[in-house]
Amino acid sequence: MALLWKEYVTQYLRIQSDGVGLWSDGAVRNETGGGSKDSCTCNAFLPSSTFPIKDLVMVEETAVEISHRLELEMGKVGKDTLTSYAEKIVKLTAEIEKMEKNPDAYNDADIDDVKVEIKQVEALIKELQISIQGSTTVFESLRVQITVMVSTLDKLEKTYDKNLVLVKRREYIKVQLQLEECEKRHQELFNPNIGSCAHTGIIKVSKPIVSQLNAQLNTGYKYGGWGKDSKPLPDRESMYWYSGYSSASIVDIRFYSNYKNLILRNPFQHHTLPGNWYGTGNNFIIRENCLYYQINNPFGLVKLNFTTMKYESRVIAKSSSGFSYSTSAYQNFDFAADETGLWVTYATEESGGRMVIAKINEPSFGVEEEWQTSIYKPGVSNAFMVCGVLYAVRTVDIQNEEIFYKYDTTTKQESYISVLFERFQDKYSNLDYNPTDQKLYMYNDGYYVNYHLWFNHTVKATDEPAVLVS
Repeated sequence: MALLWKEYVTQYLRIQSDGVGLWSDGAVRNETGGGSKDSCTCNAFLPSSTFPIKDLVMVEETAVEISHRLELEMGKVGKDTLTSYAEKIVKLTAEIEKMEKNPDAYNDADIDDVKVEIKQVEALIKELQISIQGSTTVFESLRVQITVMVSTLDKLEKTYDKNLVLVKRREYIKVQLQLEECEKRHQELFNPNIGSCAHTGIIKVSKPIVSQLNAQLNTGYKYGGWGKDSKPLPDRESMYWYSGYSSASIVDIRFYSNYKNLILRNPFQHHTLPGNWYGTGNNFIIRENCLYYQINNPFGLVKLNFTTMKYESRVIAKSSSGFSYSTSAYQNFDFAADETGLWVTYATEESGGRMVIAKINEPSFGVEEEWQTSIYKPGVSNAFMVCGVLYAVRTVDIQNEEIFYKYDTTTKQESYISVLFERFQDKYSNLDYNPTDQKLYMYNDGYYVNYHLWFNHTVKATDEPAVLVS
């Protein structure tokens, strides 16, 4: 154990002294091929002029790229984080030295506690490595870009009138906005299966895609959730949200304008719930700028509209607080959203702990219809809805989960299936499907994790873009 610990310390000291190492940006680049009948072309016509617009475009694009890359590098890790890591390492090193000098004074429980602390620090060190390694290469690349940009600007200022430069820049921005709109339509057109329910169900789940540790940079924040709005308001299609805590409570929530700001931990809104509206459990979601979650006094459902800042609560008379998922406590109500609307699942004493599916009327926040399943909730690790079908998940081993059961609310048919997927960390407290991108979002021991899904499509995509059912 002491030898393993020294390896962690060596990793940490190398990060402190070098700040560099093997690094991969993990970027995913989507490209569309040319020449096929499915291709989409966005044409833009710049104002005719002998002015060297290409040079100005290059300068603007370079400046934006440099700004974004610098923000990412500077936002990776701060002085307070390093100090916190160093304190944890010093404390654990002292504890281990004491144990090595006097091993008879410690029992198995003491050793297990230290092992847990070592694993937590290991996770912190890995996170730190991922965050700051490769900075030297990035900064060298930025230095070259800045040199080229300054040279181009000098040339433009010496050759052309500055007012003309501003006019041409405004013209270019107008064209740029038109191009962005065209690209947006292109994306909508060539993702025809988003929103489609012309399939017979899930057949595959991707490897876990790990974004990072939570906004608090704290592995103690094991409870919570993250994701996207399942029915976003206009101009909020790129928004992400996160809420986490050290216990199964919901006390606050953060909103990020896009994925970059989520990664930079730069929220545009941070809302703290008043004490009498604190939530319990971790299967909450955001839909149409509303937070849906569980409350215990009285035991029931809560809807918080962030547009009006109005709270509503509902009680489902037969629902029981005695049945939660197998891997986490207090998750008596589980909210879910899919292509067909908003749902909540729970168990009752009357059903003997078997899961009940309820469809929620969003305007009235009332239950429209209920379906009784045969699946025992304490035997399930989590569940989610896709196209009106409930998918139940169970833990198979220390690494894998299995989607093992589904119930179709349209046909009232249930069946057992087997679709395995991996966890990133040991435990998770939130698993939800989002119909806007057909991904699963998991809050996994403090980490943001998501998965791509594959479906058994029964109909080929048509030329018409699919539309989400409101």
